[in-house]
Amino acid sequence: MAWLSPAFPVGGFAYSSGLERAVHDRFVTDAAGLEAWLSTSLRHGMLWNDAVFVSLAARCCDTPDALSELAELALALAGSAERHMETLSLGKAFLMAATAWPSPVFERLPVECPYPVSVGAVAGAHGISAEQAIAAFLHAGLSQGVSAGIRLGVAGQQDGLRILSALEASAGKVAEHAAVAELDDLGSATVQADIASIRHEAQVSRLFRS
Repeated sequence: MAWLSPAFPVGGFAYSSGLERAVHDRFVTDAAGLEAWLSTSLRHGMLWNDAVFVSLAARCCDTPDALSELAELALALAGSAERHMETLSLGKAFLMAATAWPSPVFERLPVECPYPVSVGAVAGAHGISAEQAIAAFLHAGLSQGVSAGIRLGVAGQQDGLRILSALEASAGKVAEHAAVAELDDLGSATVQADIASIRHEAQVSRLFRS
């Protein structure tokens, strides 16, 4: 929980994973739209794929070659230049901060390691179950999405808490499913979110880096 708390210095507050563009283009205009956006990402999009990568990395945390292959695949599946930058920046910051919990796993990870692979490998190396690590990872991702929505003005703080409460059960089911997922379970169906992330690259006025 310490690794995935808002206080952990990964800089997640600087990214919206395309949500800022979705708000700009009026795809997300209120709290209900924000909940739907996050729920779809959780079940069918970026958050689902990231959850699978956390799980796979946790299970192969002792195998450098497997971790390198996972990292390459995770970066290849980044849907835009900004998403690529986001996951690499968060991964690098996470690993730098997590060295306060010493482990040989840091020597087994590739130099360019995306965020979910970094989290999964470190969690696995410290004996944390994949399901627990995924649950914490998803809670952090949803919380960041809610925070971004509040800062973008489509939801208030009470709305944000209600959204987190409403998505708890789904997040738990996704964590349970992802904990036993394999490579074949990777995949997303959130084309509009991918387009929003790409279009954000050319957005002039912005609060977030993605």
